[in-house]
Amino acid sequence: MEPDNETEETLAQRRLSDYPDWGYLLREFYEAYRFLSSGGSEKIRAHQRTVREAISRVSKSNSEIRFDAPAQKPVTAHLKRALDEGRQERTAPLIRAVESIQGHLIWQYGYEKVPRGLDRTYAYAEICGPNGPVLTTEVILGLVLFAPGCTYPAHSHSEISESYICLSGAVSENHQGVYAPGSMIFNPPEHTHRITVSKLEPALLAYAWTGPKERLANQKMVFSRKRG
Repeated sequence: MEPDNETEETLAQRRLSDYPDWGYLLREFYEAYRFLSSGGSEKIRAHQRTVREAISRVSKSNSEIRFDAPAQKPVTAHLKRALDEGRQERTAPLIRAVESIQGHLIWQYGYEKVPRGLDRTYAYAEICGPNGPVLTTEVILGLVLFAPGCTYPAHSHSEISESYICLSGAVSENHQGVYAPGSMIFNPPEHTHRITVSKLEPALLAYAWTGPKERLANQKMVFSRKRG
């Protein structure tokens, strides 16, 4: 008979195929980056293709999957509302896939020192990347949750291309346009960006980071903020 408590060696052998819900989640990320419009932008289209190709490699390699203890933050009190709202949008398939694994999510801040007030209005959870749960250096995929009225400070990413897909709520970046569910924001490397959130509803965004593997491997969502 197998022991009740699994050894660390056994846990290390867990693979993506052992957890279908995580495979479905990666598939929904893939489909989102396949069908969402690039708006005619060749750069965005190329980024979408890069994300899809990376997800395909992760799935085909049957990546290792590692679960650490789930963690919440004050902003996760808004998660139910964000998911409920997302079910009414074109992003519903991705929302449902997130709901199926939400009990495993590790919500965190990523800042060495969290800007004042942000500790109650923001958190992110990595889904796929060097820190898991799906372990890879091919791409980083995750979720960002904002409380109503949150302002996410200006920052940029060195050598990393970043995209957000709005799953529910509404946000603006650099006060240039409003992004509703089903829309994509693209930030090329070194592009400084600041996000503001509707005062009425939380916002849930999926994100993808692509770039050199060594750069992705050392990313911990710690940003250098410009003084201004």
